[in-house]
Amino acid sequence: MEPISTIEGEVAFLDRSDVDTDQIIPKQFLKRVERTGYGEFLFYDWMRDGEIELEAHPILVSGRNFGSGSSREHAVWALHQFGFQAVIAPSFSDIFYSNSTKNGFL
Repeated sequence: MEPISTIEGEVAFLDRSDVDTDQIIPKQFLKRVERTGYGEFLFYDWMRDGEIELEAHPILVSGRNFGSGSSREHAVWALHQFGFQAVIAPSFSDIFYSNSTKNGFL
């Protein structure tokens, strides 16, 4: 991912707290060898069941404790490949925050 300095555009809202990495990208999609192709599976269970509808906008706004769970970077890759460049939330898990900054994701 290329580092981001400015982000402009519409915002998508995910009115949930404690969103963990298994909800962001379910484990059955983590078997890929490449770092690509994860975006289509973002929030797969919620989207498939109609619990949420999201469009690809540059910014995702969510509730507190976003990204808890796994230490894998797949959650960051899925968010970026779906079209998000940044997530705004009151708080993030330490591991998700670290993975985001390492991958140039805000």
